[in-house]
Amino acid sequence: MNLSLGFEKKLSHDDLVSLGEKWLINTKKCSFAFSELKCTRIYEIPDCIGFRDGYSVLIECKASRADFLSDKKKMFRKYPEQGLGSFRFFLCPEGVINPSDLPEKWGLVWITVQGKARQIVGPKGNAWSYTGGEHEFRERNLQGEWFLMTSALRRIHLRGLLPSIYEPLEGA
Repeated sequence: MNLSLGFEKKLSHDDLVSLGEKWLINTKKCSFAFSELKCTRIYEIPDCIGFRDGYSVLIECKASRADFLSDKKKMFRKYPEQGLGSFRFFLCPEGVINPSDLPEKWGLVWITVQGKARQIVGPKGNAWSYTGGEHEFRERNLQGEWFLMTSALRRIHLRGLLPSIYEPLEGA
């Protein structure tokens, strides 16, 4: 399948990661999101992970069906309680992954040929921590999520930027 964004450009993994991070912030209203943040304390490197109101949303981006199929071999996929994310989504070009292909509890976001994210499977509305039900991973690697946040804050601190978090935000 040769899905393209616009007329010429095929969606790359990097394109999908960028679109996934925007979806977490703009559509799902996560307070913040990381993309491909590496942390030495955990094995999983989420393509995107966002945080909001006491829960986290993981996105795994798949530009091809082969990449999706090989994802099943990862340890934290075989043992979902070792994975990150209260809610987990695959994000791919439209049709690369079908709803029937999904592991239990996973959501699906398709990127249309117009470059728009469209949630196909997953919890609806904004109160996921209360209505997530069948899509929520209650057992997850919460400590790994803390390690990611700690790593990000440590990088900010080492660059001398931590004092800026105490400055008031306009309009907040």
